[in-house]
Amino acid sequence: MSDSQQGLSRRRVLGAAAGVAGAATLGATAFASPASASSANADAGNGLLVPTGKRGIILYSVRDRIGAAPDDSGVAYGFERVLGRLAEIGYKEVEFAGYNQNTAILGRQITPEEIRKILDDNGLRANGSHASIPSTVTPDTVAAFERTLDTAEILGMTHIGTGSDPTSSNYKADWDAAADRWNFFGEMAAARGLKLYTHNHDAAYNFLLDSGPLDGLGRPTRSSGVRKLEYFIGQTNPEWVWFEMDIFWAHVAQYRYKTYTDADGVAQTNVFDPLAVVAAQPIRFPLFHAKDGAFNPATTNGYDMVPLGQGDIDYGDFFANMGAKGYHNPMWEQDNAPGGTADPGRSLRYAEVSYQHMSGLRG
Repeated sequence: MSDSQQGLSRRRVLGAAAGVAGAATLGATAFASPASASSANADAGNGLLVPTGKRGIILYSVRDRIGAAPDDSGVAYGFERVLGRLAEIGYKEVEFAGYNQNTAILGRQITPEEIRKILDDNGLRANGSHASIPSTVTPDTVAAFERTLDTAEILGMTHIGTGSDPTSSNYKADWDAAADRWNFFGEMAAARGLKLYTHNHDAAYNFLLDSGPLDGLGRPTRSSGVRKLEYFIGQTNPEWVWFEMDIFWAHVAQYRYKTYTDADGVAQTNVFDPLAVVAAQPIRFPLFHAKDGAFNPATTNGYDMVPLGQGDIDYGDFFANMGAKGYHNPMWEQDNAPGGTADPGRSLRYAEVSYQHMSGLRG
């Protein structure tokens, strides 16, 4: 295996000061279960920033092999083989991005009960899913969401979420409506012992249009300087609505959304700090997507997705200083991990490289 396959980073991250780590550990103990707190404390004693039992992956990263038909490539395919391989690598938590595999494997579609058995057999825990959160509240959508929660319970999840932002709108009124809807469905999830979470993309951290002159449709055209998702955090019930920061996309937002026009028409500069958002209320962010990016100002996003540890996002600093050490659940993700027919083993190879880096983070 080459150096790059061993997950060597461009920079060796060794973490933050012991005082910060010690204070954060106290936060973790207050909010973790006795078992998880004990595990977190044991790992914290070794300086690990991501406790062994909280190293996760979203299956979207290996979607090519989950959905693959039986083949002679020698690479794992379908839930049983892929989850078995991920467990061999060392992952303990799984976030789903759908519950289907190729029907050629069983001659039919796999069931949630069968997936749960595979998880249990491999010592894996389902800790979330990018499911569908209804865009409206009607008897039909409420019933559909109850079925989503049923599946989550079968799989043993503690969180249920979506891969989309609460709304794609820039306008305050639409974010207010989204907050009402998420509070409604979040209360439903909480009643079933589940935390409902939203996953961000970069646009969610653009500036909210909430002030200044109105356009022809009566909508505000300028901003007070608050960012859309930060506004949403303040409008949602902390017992019902939770967050999964995609750290890659948050850094893209830092690169892209630096200025806004205030109510008086004056351009203002405000550089986004993803770490500060989490550190201000770390318990609202039980999950993360640990997705790395190599800085590339020639692209619109400013970063290219790469395996964890091979980019320029300082995960050691982020995890050491976000607070509540040992509480969070990072899920490795890389949208472009699949290698297609030319390299069918790439996504699982990247999964191993990324796990090695995640497990080596200390602080």
